[in-house]
Amino acid sequence: MTKTKMNKRQYAYHVIRSRIVDGTYVAGQRIVIDQIAKEVNSSHIPVREAIHQLESEQLIEYEPNIGAIVKGINKQDYEQTLEVLAVLEGYATALSAPYMTEKAIEQLTAINLEMKHHLENYEIDEVNEKNRLFHYTIYQQCPNEPLIRSIKELWERLDIVRQNGFTFFPQRTPHSIGEHEQLLQYFREQASLAVIERAAREHKMNTLHAFRETHRP
Repeated sequence: MTKTKMNKRQYAYHVIRSRIVDGTYVAGQRIVIDQIAKEVNSSHIPVREAIHQLESEQLIEYEPNIGAIVKGINKQDYEQTLEVLAVLEGYATALSAPYMTEKAIEQLTAINLEMKHHLENYEIDEVNEKNRLFHYTIYQQCPNEPLIRSIKELWERLDIVRQNGFTFFPQRTPHSIGEHEQLLQYFREQASLAVIERAAREHKMNTLHAFRETHRP
């Protein structure tokens, strides 16, 4: 998107949100409305509207005597987000299955092999990138666009904590790659949607279990 294709509220929203997701703005950092307004060449009103939208997405919160700040994500937030993703991704993967072509399966197979290669070389950023690409490639086949938008928004929410390696579990990743291979096998076999949905949901829940195991009190 470009500035000319957005109104000022949308542009302010895009500027602030992208900086939160990519780590430019960190948890606890104050959002300076004057500064954003100057950047987007607007009054304070569109910026405040954008901030209210980000507040509804739980990316920003208001602190007394401070104003709008970037909201951190705690252990409970992370776990609950994964639980929601498990349900949504299970359903989205099942919806995608009937539209999965041989070419798409070949592409997914190649992505998973690349993920394995990066893991062997301990290239963490590349592993995470290929993992995301694997799932997003599946969702390209999904006919329910609002569902996929919701999933992507939740993934971006978790990007806030991925910046520091908080969510990378070396012992979990080989199993994740194996679970990808199982999903591919189900696609090839044209398994029932119930089987595919359960496998995709358990795939995400296994990440949650690994997180809980790693972050025991």
